[in-house]
Amino acid sequence: MSGHHYEVSLTWSGNRGTGTSGYKEYGRDHIVSAPGKHDIEGSADKSFFGDVDRWNPEELLIAALSQCHMLSFLHVAADAGVVVVGYTDHASGTLTLNSEGGGRMTEVRLAPEVEVLGPLAESLDALHHRASALCFIANSVNFPVTHNPSARVADSL
Repeated sequence: MSGHHYEVSLTWSGNRGTGTSGYKEYGRDHIVSAPGKHDIEGSADKSFFGDVDRWNPEELLIAALSQCHMLSFLHVAADAGVVVVGYTDHASGTLTLNSEGGGRMTEVRLAPEVEVLGPLAESLDALHHRASALCFIANSVNFPVTHNPSARVADSL
């Protein structure tokens, strides 16, 4: 079986001088990096004492699912002869907490808006379904990733 290997580095930058001496005493800021790429400034969600100006892991997971679906969709659309000229997604997700202070993502909802040229050769719903089946990230999570797509026909390129 062939595959691909990915590496990232994570560096915590939230030591305010006393380390983790108390739950509210340290920052959640960190930098995610990979060779040759722009850094991602990360933190925790605001409700977990994070910086709202930085990406949190939950947003990055939702973004990864949205990106993966889009890339898979563009692939299956091209294969089906559907010319996509615009694509936007307004994705959202639900994090459910448990009594021990942990939790898990319980659902991610994608809402792709697709703009295509000409008549549709195939149902866009079928293309979204196929894209979902091919998405590496969606195939790696243990919660439902649902889709509420919309489409419109573009006037021209």
